[in-house]
Amino acid sequence: MADVKQRRVIPGTPIFDGDAARKGYALNKMCFSFNSAANRAEFVKDEDAYCRKYGLNAEQSAAIARRNVLDLIAAGGNAYYLAKFAGIFGLDMQDIGAQQTGMTKEAFKAKLLEAGK
Repeated sequence: MADVKQRRVIPGTPIFDGDAARKGYALNKMCFSFNSAANRAEFVKDEDAYCRKYGLNAEQSAAIARRNVLDLIAAGGNAYYLAKFAGIFGLDMQDIGAQQTGMTKEAFKAKLLEAGK
């Protein structure tokens, strides 16, 4: 039987599938830990140590240090877990959406409002 696994390609849109989930497991597990205030405080105290504690690879650790959501998604991050990371720095999903589209947050919000009309 031929391998029928096909990937849907949507230009500019990374698909979070099983491969991405496996790739980003440590990163997403770490971001999930940020549900706890104590864990958020531990991360802020020593980010590198916290990343090592969860076994992040070099690509993931570097993306964390840069606060770059697109790089985190490319490293296997899931937007829902990444929102927990972004929340530590007072960022919300509109900040993430703006970063993903290369827009300012204000322009992204305006685009959302216009689309909702």
